[in-house]
Amino acid sequence: MAQTHPSTPAGPALSSSIFGGPAPALPPAPAATPGHAAPTQPSYSGLTSNHALTPASAASSNNTYIMPNSPMKNRSPMDGYRPKVTRTLGQRPSCLVNASVTYCGNNQIYAFGGFDQYTDEVYNHVLRLDLVSHQWSLVDNYGDIPGVRMGHTATLYKGDKLLVFGGENEHRTYLSDLIIFDLKTAHWTQPAVTGPIPKGRARHAAVLHDDRLFIVGGITGHDNYVLDDICYLDLKTFTWSRAWRFVGRFDHSAYIWGDRVWVFGGLSEDMDKVSDLWWLDLKGSPAFESPPHIGSLDRTGLSRSAISPRPAYPVPQSPVVGSSGYAANSRTAQVNPPSFHLKTYAPPAPGAISALKFVNGPNIPSQMQGIHFHVYSSGTLLDFVTPAATITAKECSLSALDLGALRWQKLAEGREVFKPGYRWHYCTMNEDGTKAWLLGCPTDPAASDLGANGLEEYLSDIMEIDLRRYGFLGNNLGPEPRTDLVRPSSRTRHADHPSKGLGADLAKLFNHPPETGSGTDFIVTALSKDFDEEEIMGSALVHSADSADGDQTWLAPDAPTSPPIHVHRLILQARWPHFARLWASQMAEFHTKKMHIPEPYSVVKAFLYYLYTDRIDPAGSDEDENITADLSDIAGLLVMSNIYNIPHLRLLCVNRLSKELDVDHACIIWYCAGLANEEWLRKRAASFCMTHWGRIVRTLGFQRLPRSALVELSQEIDMEGRVVGGDELDMIAGGIDGRFSPEDSSALSRRKESLSSNHTQMLDSDDDEGMELS
Repeated sequence: MAQTHPSTPAGPALSSSIFGGPAPALPPAPAATPGHAAPTQPSYSGLTSNHALTPASAASSNNTYIMPNSPMKNRSPMDGYRPKVTRTLGQRPSCLVNASVTYCGNNQIYAFGGFDQYTDEVYNHVLRLDLVSHQWSLVDNYGDIPGVRMGHTATLYKGDKLLVFGGENEHRTYLSDLIIFDLKTAHWTQPAVTGPIPKGRARHAAVLHDDRLFIVGGITGHDNYVLDDICYLDLKTFTWSRAWRFVGRFDHSAYIWGDRVWVFGGLSEDMDKVSDLWWLDLKGSPAFESPPHIGSLDRTGLSRSAISPRPAYPVPQSPVVGSSGYAANSRTAQVNPPSFHLKTYAPPAPGAISALKFVNGPNIPSQMQGIHFHVYSSGTLLDFVTPAATITAKECSLSALDLGALRWQKLAEGREVFKPGYRWHYCTMNEDGTKAWLLGCPTDPAASDLGANGLEEYLSDIMEIDLRRYGFLGNNLGPEPRTDLVRPSSRTRHADHPSKGLGADLAKLFNHPPETGSGTDFIVTALSKDFDEEEIMGSALVHSADSADGDQTWLAPDAPTSPPIHVHRLILQARWPHFARLWASQMAEFHTKKMHIPEPYSVVKAFLYYLYTDRIDPAGSDEDENITADLSDIAGLLVMSNIYNIPHLRLLCVNRLSKELDVDHACIIWYCAGLANEEWLRKRAASFCMTHWGRIVRTLGFQRLPRSALVELSQEIDMEGRVVGGDELDMIAGGIDGRFSPEDSSALSRRKESLSSNHTQMLDSDDDEGMELS
């Protein structure tokens, strides 16, 4: 039998401290000898002084052993994440406008249709971009090849089909046909559809939900009037529903999340750029939950409808041939006679319709400036404000609107995303919602190899944005609406629950003693829930004269220990690579079936709960477990994810911390993001701290920062920043009410980021300000 020994660290180990020192990514573990734990990385949670260390002799008791740590002295600086621009090769598209650009999986983007910016020729070409080789190629396609078109939509369906709907051809005829392109065979088919065919349109929005293709808005008619309808095509029966009144928009975006259709941006019926968010509830409405009735034309309401004075377009008797040489598909009902005004006579959409207008605010992107692209991921609307002739990259941004909380956040400044000297014309996203691609070209073709005639090639360059770097979970891991996360009351709980997934079932067994029948066979302890860092720092720590640095201290051997956390060794071994290596090396924990992690009890418990459930929220746990982690614990988990190299845990933590960043925890999040080398989150937290400086400096987190961290945080402010007070502050306050000159306003704009906390509080609006709800 192997002799057991206390686990001893290979190097000095940090005590429990959120601000305990650097935490670089975990390198491959060195081989460990039996009886000794493999080295890990530094600890993180609590608020003790910097570099508090734990000697091996003080790290263990008779039957419980400390997880050792090997800190690195200095955190390596990071430049932060910035998307890379890549030049494409091959048969690059011409100057396409109003084409469809769709990511179709397998590292491929397809472009279809559009018209040439300089010749006005309309196309029906299919082009493919390989994102691995960055090569464009012209795709040979077969079958019912659609006519030339622009302003249509192309929606990926079931991973291998593109659903192309609508658009307008070279004769400015608005189309209402649906054509399907099989990506595997490059073959077009036109299904026979039934039901009331929607009005021909272009520059509309299309979105998939439960095998239904929803069509929202667009423009149509001789004078391009704006449609305000919504309808859908049942893709199982290819039957169109009737049309309902919703919101008049074109060039907008649409998304379905939480059983709602969301519509944002675009142009209104008055041709104004709008920042309104509209949503329509689908749940509970029989019209949306049951398939539409099959028929050639839904004439309900026609008896009460007047025929539009605008004459209908005639259906072509012969194929319409464009300059591309391809004939328009004459078998497709391109328009829908009689041409009546849907926006006037269609009934309102069933279900509640709500709208929210964003007026202004420091984090609300103005829709009037720049070129905007709106995409959706994880229940969040992303707004890319890209450079245009009127604004530079410095004035651009990447912002996000949480559709659950209805609050905007600025994720990154333009200089952190966009490389100067480019214009972006298209944006597409993968189905997972984890990556987006902007396609565009340099603004000065003469300075590059683009354009034989010195003309812009609109899709010559591509920029890939990894949204996970900004904390996005992706649609597959996206959070449910907050109401679904509310833990049910014990009064309404039934005795027998159906399984809600492996993680929820395992959560029921977490931290129950083995005598309860839970099957737990391993114990983890942490620092006591009554752990008082200040008391220990003041009396129980003794200075180590032999340590390499004079400011290092040792953790007291009698540091309080938490109650045992009962876990399953098999789960830890399967889910925690570090534990698996430790167990395989048959260290002391292998023999004693116990482990001590010198971190706060709540953080250790939250970490172990994640190993069971793959999540950091309390869904699926029992009420008496009280596993809910606050932001301080999540910040500790973030560092732990870096220590043990657990990317999924890191993503969950960044997502949660970025969404719930607040005054009380901003300093902790800033410091822990630095320890975990999460430079983007660190910058966000630093900016938040500067904006709310007057309140930040009064928080407990700020007061317990190490001195070196205090200096580093204070240096985040601009070198030209200064505190404004006295008469000058009164002048600025008066300026807010509009009582000073444009010159004063310009001066205020230049200095607004360096004002005092009082001024900041006057400028900052409450969560509900800057919005109008209808």
